[in-house]
Amino acid sequence: MRLASVFQKMHDRTPKLAKAVSLATATGVIAGNSFAGSIPVWFMGATKMITGAAIADKAVIKIANHWINSNNAVIDMVLPQKDWRISLPDDVHIDGKYLLISNHQSWVDTSIVQYISQDRLPLTRFFTKFELLYIPIVGQTFYFLDFPMMRRHSKADIAKNPALKGQDLKEAKRACALLKDKPFTLLNYLEGTRFTPVKHEKQQSPYTHLLKPRAGGLALAINALGAEVDGILDMTIVYPDGVPTYSDLWKGNIKRLGVDVRYIDIPDGLSVAVQNGGYEDDDAVKARMFEWVEHIWRQKDARITKMLTDFET
Repeated sequence: MRLASVFQKMHDRTPKLAKAVSLATATGVIAGNSFAGSIPVWFMGATKMITGAAIADKAVIKIANHWINSNNAVIDMVLPQKDWRISLPDDVHIDGKYLLISNHQSWVDTSIVQYISQDRLPLTRFFTKFELLYIPIVGQTFYFLDFPMMRRHSKADIAKNPALKGQDLKEAKRACALLKDKPFTLLNYLEGTRFTPVKHEKQQSPYTHLLKPRAGGLALAINALGAEVDGILDMTIVYPDGVPTYSDLWKGNIKRLGVDVRYIDIPDGLSVAVQNGGYEDDDAVKARMFEWVEHIWRQKDARITKMLTDFET
């Protein structure tokens, strides 16, 4: 808390210097944690892959949580006075199993998910590209933590080798299945990309604050894990002062933030149909899934308007 007070005084008196010091401090902590954690992550991750030992799996998760919690501490240190309005259901718990959907505006979003989840939600995973595996430390850590990794095959690849058709979905389901025996929060950005005004106009999106949602990723997660989950959570993020860059977070520039997390209910009949593979095989099930997702998105669009308005009143 003493360091936080020092940073706050610096932000009040010499903002330009404070931002530079904040960014340098955050960069140092993140780099140091990445370096210090890489060896035990590799060792325990390899042990997990070779032996399947639960203790090794838990150790990798513990190291990842330490890294995330250290980052969260830096956020509180470099920006001790902030108007961050965060709402989560009272009955979520760190040992639960959740599917989480969210709007997506910035690379900051995932760090915000990690910040609000500390001591409240299980470690967050999300779908990643398989190619990420080749990025040192980060890629292997995602692999050891059972992040679902997607191998995407182009139409040209499938044309050359028809056996590849559907393999990406099979692999994704297999990866999701690895989460069944542990607490998890599986994050899915339904828009599939970050919101920008250019993308919004190009899509001719019917929503004021959102791009059109996609249902495939959520349907895949429900198909693979639906029987296991304790609930589906809908997270809405707003940045009243404009969409931040990633460096804005560590400079202490995000003084106002709104996050609303709530349960959403999928109709029982739709849930069962999707778990049974209906989204892939039945056009009627796919249409019902899209209708449900679009209903959620209309509600989210209105919620964003209200959340932004509340910051100005």
